[in-house]
Amino acid sequence: MKFKIRDTIGRMRTGKVKTRHGSFKTPVFIPVATLAAIRGLDNRDLRDMGVEVVLANTYHLHLRPGDELIKELGGLHKFMNFDGPIITDSGGFQAFSLGFGMEHGVGKIANNIFLEGLDEERLKQAKQQKKKFAFVNDRGVRFKDPRTGRIVELTPRKSMEIQSNLGSDIIFAFDECTSPLSDRAYTEKALERTHRWAEECLEYYDRRQALFGVVQGGEYRDLREKSARFMAERDFAGYGIGGSLGKSKQDMLNILDWVIPILPENKPRHLLGIGAIEDLFNCVEKGVDMFDCVAPARWARRGHLYISPAEGGKPENKFRIHIRNARFRRDMKPVDRTCECLVCQNYSRAYLRHLYVSNELLYFRLATYHNIFFITNLMEKIRESIRDGSFYELKKEWLGC
Repeated sequence: MKFKIRDTIGRMRTGKVKTRHGSFKTPVFIPVATLAAIRGLDNRDLRDMGVEVVLANTYHLHLRPGDELIKELGGLHKFMNFDGPIITDSGGFQAFSLGFGMEHGVGKIANNIFLEGLDEERLKQAKQQKKKFAFVNDRGVRFKDPRTGRIVELTPRKSMEIQSNLGSDIIFAFDECTSPLSDRAYTEKALERTHRWAEECLEYYDRRQALFGVVQGGEYRDLREKSARFMAERDFAGYGIGGSLGKSKQDMLNILDWVIPILPENKPRHLLGIGAIEDLFNCVEKGVDMFDCVAPARWARRGHLYISPAEGGKPENKFRIHIRNARFRRDMKPVDRTCECLVCQNYSRAYLRHLYVSNELLYFRLATYHNIFFITNLMEKIRESIRDGSFYELKKEWLGC
């Protein structure tokens, strides 16, 4: 893998990542193809909307159809008929999402409303709400398959073997993604594990693939800086910034301020699992090159469609409308008149609302297409604004600041 930086403004930069299966421009939003597919779309759709790279899920593909079967069938590129770069995560995020994420009832960034006045009794109640399916130990993570009850163990070496079988271009070292509610003692212990696991991954990974290390440390500055230095001193092709990103969006931005100056300038930085529109602007400004998130496709399936500031999109409504709203019943305008996607060029809000309330399968394809196109096109605008020096004007147009 090669990474070439082209334009810079402060910490922001544009660049190009070259892999065995082609290149992609940065900064980039990477759609998530969890089970080797973005729900509702095929690869012609991805090509038409300019998607250059996708991210698939190691843990879920290991469960079904199985990484050994995918290898037997020619690898992930051939299996899903995608000829561009493919990234796979390590399975470390599922240690959180199926573990403490379920137990604590939180995501990577905790909800301040939930946290306000949090005490031991409320945390105990939160833990009782859901059973968890992932259990971490020093060796790795033991998962209970929610569908079958089968126990699956992932270790650093096993994660590297699975990702090798998948044949992805960029892979991530196995790490422990901690909860925003994890205390310092647990976060420090998890960080030590993540660092040991990173060393194992460097020993066992497939040299045909580009291995990214993952910076952890939760919301604690000294732990984040320690992790960034540890990763920077090792021969990784790039770096993920993962784990708990604090208790607010400002905490996340603070973490980037601590970490990014320590990481090597000549290697790409990937902010894992983040993709809200305001985050794309704010984190690109901090120096992030790569993002991935399930949000555009997931919000589409739930009836939320992206709109630009010209159509009333703003941070307060998260640049989205909910198509189920009765006011769209007779609305013959496209979702967004500034959008050039095939959905906005051919279909009305009224029609999309009809499909959604009727639970027609076509809705899911059209809505997902619009949302992925919208974010992909926005990233192109952000890259262009860095190239021509207009980033802050574009950011003000979208975020008002």
